[in-house]
Amino acid sequence: MSDSGTGPSTGSGDGTRAVRAGLPEPAKNQPHLPGPAFAAHYHLPGDVDGPYTYGRDQNPTWSLLERAIGELEAPGQEGVETLTFASGMAAISAVVFSQLRAGDTVVLPSDGYQVLPMVREQLEAYGIEVRTAPTGDDAQLDVLDGAKLLWIESPSNPGLDVCDIRRLVEAAHARGALVAVDNTLATPLGQRPLELGADFAVASGTKQLTGHGDVLLGYVVGRDAEVMAAVRRWRKIVGAIPGPMEAWLAHRSIATLQLRVDRQCATALTAAEALRKRPEVTGLRYPGLPDDPSHKIASQQMRRYGCVVSFTLPTRARADRFLDALRLVDDATSFGGVRSTAERRGRWGGDAVPEGFIRFSVGAEDPEDLVADVLRALDASAP
Repeated sequence: MSDSGTGPSTGSGDGTRAVRAGLPEPAKNQPHLPGPAFAAHYHLPGDVDGPYTYGRDQNPTWSLLERAIGELEAPGQEGVETLTFASGMAAISAVVFSQLRAGDTVVLPSDGYQVLPMVREQLEAYGIEVRTAPTGDDAQLDVLDGAKLLWIESPSNPGLDVCDIRRLVEAAHARGALVAVDNTLATPLGQRPLELGADFAVASGTKQLTGHGDVLLGYVVGRDAEVMAAVRRWRKIVGAIPGPMEAWLAHRSIATLQLRVDRQCATALTAAEALRKRPEVTGLRYPGLPDDPSHKIASQQMRRYGCVVSFTLPTRARADRFLDALRLVDDATSFGGVRSTAERRGRWGGDAVPEGFIRFSVGAEDPEDLVADVLRALDASAP
C-alpha cells in the first residue's frame, strides 16, 4: 500500500493532484480522508498475511499518506515506493545507513543541512569514507570516483546554491553510484528528482510539504525495489516511524500544498526584489531572481523556486536588531510554514555563513504587508 498508486485522483494539474492525492476510493457514508488509525497491533488469526500485521511495520494512515506523496513526487510512474518516517533526519539516516557498509565511499555536500557533519562523524566511525564538495558549480563531480552513494541537496540549505541534478546523476550512475536528492526546500511541486534520474527523493515533510509548523515527518521515495527494501528494513530495525496523528495531519495539509507554495514562492520573489534595493543587504540569494548565480540551471530543472530567501547584514548586532524589529516574521528555525520566519543562521554553528547571515522563510501573509514589515525592520535596525 506504499506505492504511488492512482486512487481516485484525476487530472494533471498540481492543485488537482494535491487535493486528491492518496485518497481512498469513495465509499458511501465514509469520510473522504479516514481518520488516523491508532493501532499497535491488528487482528491476525492464523497465518501471517495481509498488509497490516504490527504497528511498527505498517499503518493504514501511513499507507494513504505514502500514496499521496508518491503521486506528487513521481506522478504516473509505475513501481515507485514511498516510505514515511518520524522526521526528515530519520529519512536521511535510513537511506545513508541502509545503503553503505564499511569500506564504501559517500559524497556529501559541504554546504548542506547543518546536521550532515554529525552524519559524517558517524559514517566515519563505521569505516565509511566521506568526501564533501560544495553544491555550486557541480563541484561534487570532482570527488565522485569510487563512490557508492552521492547525496545532493539542491537548492542547498541555507546558501541556496543549485547544481545540475541530471548531470550529476548521469556521472554517478556511470560510475556505479546511487543518487539521493534532498528535495525538502523545493518540494515535489518545485522539482521531481526521480524524473531527473535520481534513485531516491528524500525530504523533511516538517517543512513546506505540511506547512504549518506542527508536524515532524520525513519520507523517502524510490523506484528500485531492492534498495527500497533495504530502506524499509532500516525503518523496521530503528523504529523511526511516524505517529498516525502526524501522518493524518500531513495528508490533510497536502491538500493546500499548491495554494501555499504558489503564494509563498511569489511573495519570496517580491521580497527578494525589495531586498536587492537595500544598500545594507549583501549576498542576496534567491534562485528565482534572473541574476541569481543559480537561476539558469534552476530554471531548467525547477518549476518553482521555493520560499526561502537568504541575505547578509553587515554585523551580527545589526542582524539581531533586524530580527527583533520584525512584527510579522517570527524569529524561529525551520522553514516552509504559512507564518514567515527568519533567523540569524550562524547562531547554531555548523553552517559556513557570515555572522550577519539571515535565512528568511516567506509565509502566506499578504505580500505588501510582509515586505513593508521587512523594510521597516531594516530601517529600525540601522545604527
